[in-house]
Amino acid sequence: MQISQLAQVLAALGCPAEKSAGMAAQLDKRARQLAAEKGRSYEEALQHLLTLMKQGWAAPK
Repeated sequence: MQISQLAQVLAALGCPAEKSAGMAAQLDKRARQLAAEKGRSYEEALQHLLTLMKQGWAAPK
């Protein structure tokens, strides 16, 4: 997934639009790290991180 596509997904999940590109780059980097560390595919690691982020944004404030 390209960073621009990931930024769009983050924005759809509730990430502030002005922060979505930077967060997408960080998320991409971390997903690649997790994939290497845990022996997962990049897609699995990315999905895991997106799920965690979605839960965080959905949490009551």
